[in-house]
Amino acid sequence: MSLRPGSRFEEVYRTGVRVRRGAITVFAADGQDDVPEVGVVAGRRVGGAVKRNRAKRRLREAARRAPLGSGRAYVVVASPEVVDVAFEDLVEWLDDAVTDGDGRVLAPQREPNE
Repeated sequence: MSLRPGSRFEEVYRTGVRVRRGAITVFAADGQDDVPEVGVVAGRRVGGAVKRNRAKRRLREAARRAPLGSGRAYVVVASPEVVDVAFEDLVEWLDDAVTDGDGRVLAPQREPNE
């Protein structure tokens, strides 16, 4: 599921766990649905519109290949290097950012309703 700008981005930024790997920063927080929600940000410092769109396309495809946790919301922020780095490195960075060393998905766990 796609996380659109303005919808829940601020909430994910505010409450999420921030992890930096390579040229990307990932914010992970609790989601609203059982499917992972992913939003991608490529600001003006990434480059012109063509470069920003390329960076976002590459990050979306990398997110499709990453082991995202169900019930989680992610915002992936690109740095300028995302446009030119090898795609395998991009996938590896995203994979490392959303999991710990044992392959478990990182993000705050939902608290049980009491």
